[in-house]
Amino acid sequence: MPKNFYTLLIVPKEKSAVKKVGLSTALINGICAFLGVLVLFLMYFSYDYIHIKRDKAELEFLKKQTVEQKAEIENLVAKIDNFANRMQELQQFDRKIRIMANLEKNRDKQQLLGIGGPIGGDDRLKSKLDIGDRELIASMHSEVGKLNEQASKQKGSFKELLDFLKEQKSILATTPSIWPVGGWVTSEFGHRSSPFGGEKELHRGIDVATRLGAKVLAPADGIVADVSYHSDMGNEVRIDHGRGIITYYGHLSRHAVSQGAAVKRGDVIGYVGSTGRSTGPHLHYTVSLHGVPVNPRRYLH
Repeated sequence: MPKNFYTLLIVPKEKSAVKKVGLSTALINGICAFLGVLVLFLMYFSYDYIHIKRDKAELEFLKKQTVEQKAEIENLVAKIDNFANRMQELQQFDRKIRIMANLEKNRDKQQLLGIGGPIGGDDRLKSKLDIGDRELIASMHSEVGKLNEQASKQKGSFKELLDFLKEQKSILATTPSIWPVGGWVTSEFGHRSSPFGGEKELHRGIDVATRLGAKVLAPADGIVADVSYHSDMGNEVRIDHGRGIITYYGHLSRHAVSQGAAVKRGDVIGYVGSTGRSTGPHLHYTVSLHGVPVNPRRYLH
């Protein structure tokens, strides 16, 4: 047999003749090459199949993630829209307070407060949900930037309103708006016949008759400017309320405060008496504005 041939012996289990198969070197090389190619082919397709399965799994995960992100974006858009609506409500509320406090500007006066329909419906982000993601995200960034700017301005506006209201509260607290004592007004502010001789005189306050020893209350916050005795007013207390307003309390039996003390509305400052030029127990109450006596009833409620 030629050298380029091989003999393959096939030996069966049972007793029978051994079969011989002659294989050439070329055939064996061809079979080996075929098997090698087959193995490589199977390895390639196995690798490709594994990659396809992995890519499919990643694609499914990305699809799920995309759906979740879309839902989150829609939720964020709704929150931004709600925030924008609340900001406009706050701006409307701000304008109303300013108008009530007489702090409105020209642009506020021109703003109609009684309007209907949705607030800014045409330019809200919800109407842009169908546009591309990049445009939507850009719109969201722009809207958030505008809202931050509006919030900053609104904060400044509310601070201005708060400062104004604090000032108004201070003004109200220092305005003598309550009666210092309960009783009967026996003599009003203005010209009257003197109880001592009947001559015409200018009564610079009001007289309130009440029981001896009744408490006299500070009608507003202030500083006790003077505690003294005068021949006409007897025991007198003077309180400076600021802004040019000073109140006087005459004919007291005794005082309950000292000079320089800070008093609050409702604090006891003295007790009704009949000291000085008086016909009986009563309180003489005077309000002076920038040194000029004014009718206390202008302030009393």
